Amino acid sequence: MKPPVRRPGATRSAPARPRSPAGNPTRSAALALVGAVLDRRRGLEEALDALPPAAARDRAAAHRIAAAGLRRLGSLDAVLEPLLRREPPPEVRNALRIGAAELLLLETPPHAAVASCVDLVPRPFAGLVNAVLRRVAEQGPAALEELDGERLDTPGWLWTAWHGAYGPAVRAIARAHRLPAPLDLSLLPGTEWPEGAERLPTGTARFPAGTRITELPVFAEGRAWAQDAAAALPARLLDVRPGERVADLCAAPGGKTAQLAAAGARVVAVERDGHRIQRLRENLARLSLEAELVQADAAAWNPGERFDAILLDAPCSATGTIRRHPDVPHLKRPSDVGALAGLQRPLLAAAARLLAPGGRLVFATCSLQPEEGEAQARAGAPGLRPDPIRPEEVPGLEAALSPEGWLRTRPDLWGGQGGLDGFFIARFRAE
Repeated sequence: MKPPVRRPGATRSAPARPRSPAGNPTRSAALALVGAVLDRRRGLEEALDALPPAAARDRAAAHRIAAAGLRRLGSLDAVLEPLLRREPPPEVRNALRIGAAELLLLETPPHAAVASCVDLVPRPFAGLVNAVLRRVAEQGPAALEELDGERLDTPGWLWTAWHGAYGPAVRAIARAHRLPAPLDLSLLPGTEWPEGAERLPTGTARFPAGTRITELPVFAEGRAWAQDAAAALPARLLDVRPGERVADLCAAPGGKTAQLAAAGARVVAVERDGHRIQRLRENLARLSLEAELVQADAAAWNPGERFDAILLDAPCSATGTIRRHPDVPHLKRPSDVGALAGLQRPLLAAAARLLAPGGRLVFATCSLQPEEGEAQARAGAPGLRPDPIRPEEVPGLEAALSPEGWLRTRPDLWGGQGGLDGFFIARFRAE
């Protein structure tokens, strides 16, 4: 994504207080969310949790506006750029972005979108916001049609990396990132198939984008949890059996721990972060599942035992989750990929040391970057040998298998069904 040009004479002084934020709770919250991501590099979900108390409807609407603006940030800036003689202060720029997102992407009536965004900015900029957004409203969605949206909405370093790894498919990946993701659920064994859900080839229940999980009976009854179809694959490919002693390393927020426990394994879930392990505990309690929780750095953890199977969903840049987390391209930097790959290597070696002879290990990352996937599997770890994933284990995703038996999912796969997250998965056995 090309950053906005700072024109000569542009002011960078801190803006005054908005005129009447209390009158626009949804847009005020959306403005705070976009500013948190773009100006302070805070995650969107973290910023949402930090908002002042508000009605659930207002919070959901604010998240929807902010997410739309972040998904199409490059395109929106390209529409706004010719309408600005100089670069406005960050808060004003962000107000214009959310206004443009409402007008061009969310079909908000022009009078509502324009007036509410005018109310968000300091008085000296009210006329500017009013004039610019009225011009955007006049142009309508047609303003986006002649733009190279896939390219504009993808940071340059990611475009280059994905083009090198996936060739022309980079456009399909970028296109998939521009659409809200559907809601995917994993179900406890024996749960009746939920009404209105599509059954994906790998067993995930899929609901349309925008479905509110809290309104689904299967969730309210503690029989299901949110988990992207791709995120459900690592635990399934570990193929645990009842009574097996299994370690889930880097386990939070707990979806994979839940899968392993629901399959009857005796699970030890290891997580370094105390806040995340508390969330893991709460998620398991809601599902009435049990696991031994350990707060520790998995790379240095020494439990004094070996395991029949280990799942390592390693920390990564999360570029495979952009369709669900549109803040990721604006938070990550190229240097993050190398740094995280450096963390993954000792984790894989540590996991290998914890396996019993003949034990199984699944290594996974929710990243589209080869440094965090293929390169790690190629390097392997002492004491491990490949255990290739077989086509019959991944129905509908046979084409995503590499000659080595690794699985590489991408957001553009299953395009007609709403896609899936980008994951890399490799399986090993202890020698």
